[in-house]
Amino acid sequence: MSFFNFSLKNHLLRHLQVMLFSLGQLWRQPISSLMTIIVIGIALALPAGLYILLHNVDKVSGQWDDATQISLFIEKNTSSDRAYALNKELQKWPEIKETIYQSSSQSLEEFRQSSGLGALLDSLPSNPLPAVIIIHPAENNLREDAIGSLLARLESLPEVGLAQLDMEWLQRLRSLNKTAQRGITILGLLLSLSVLLIIGNTIRLAILNRESEIRVIKLVGGTDAFIRRPFLYTGFWYGLLGGMTAWMTILISMGLLNGPINELSKLYGSQFTLNWLAGSLFLTLPTIGLCLGILGAGLAVSRHLKAIEPQ
Repeated sequence: MSFFNFSLKNHLLRHLQVMLFSLGQLWRQPISSLMTIIVIGIALALPAGLYILLHNVDKVSGQWDDATQISLFIEKNTSSDRAYALNKELQKWPEIKETIYQSSSQSLEEFRQSSGLGALLDSLPSNPLPAVIIIHPAENNLREDAIGSLLARLESLPEVGLAQLDMEWLQRLRSLNKTAQRGITILGLLLSLSVLLIIGNTIRLAILNRESEIRVIKLVGGTDAFIRRPFLYTGFWYGLLGGMTAWMTILISMGLLNGPINELSKLYGSQFTLNWLAGSLFLTLPTIGLCLGILGAGLAVSRHLKAIEPQ
């Protein structure tokens, strides 16, 4: 048991030595290492930043669910009693949360106050505005398919001249968000591939620079695992530092955007604040970076190490 503990401690100590040695190699080449880390950071920060912005758009649109309503414009030849009775019938529909009935005279008065055209409206021979029933769908019917089905059913009523979904633009926005989410996923995959290629090419150059050293190590009996280890840790450091750089880049960018966004929300009387997702990204970005770094380094070492044999 004591031999096993000693072997484990010795193994961990060797890994720690190689890890610090790889970090020292990066430190001895600060300019090239920094340029590689910055490129990796930008590649990881771009899709993450777009994801944050899209997440905040979804957050805002989610707050507008309760504002979704359908306006039913009643036919002019429909009597007031029939329109009022229709409003009572609609209140019994399970798809509808509540209704608000507004007579034609109330519609005219509302338009008079909002438009300031009182004198012109008084000169009209009759009231041109119809009665309106404002419908708020039930919470379980706010999906796009449910809203469309309810809208079609309301349009088929004989007393209804026009059924208008007042938040139809919000559904279009959500459709655009879904398209953007897929686009960000594709962009993230492409940029992840670019990170793999960057790290792989960097490790390839490091292998070529140490080709003579690798031949000597193989000549004295060094295994491929022993030779591979420092290059894997080099990829580890590139990915980890690149992920940290991406996180810092997002924090700086979101900090620059936070002020104008807060001012804009105040102008619209909103309490919206930008959600940075800083905590989750602090773990996610470095983890993704180091995984890509180890993978890219592993692929590069496996490909080029076999071609180097002692003469």
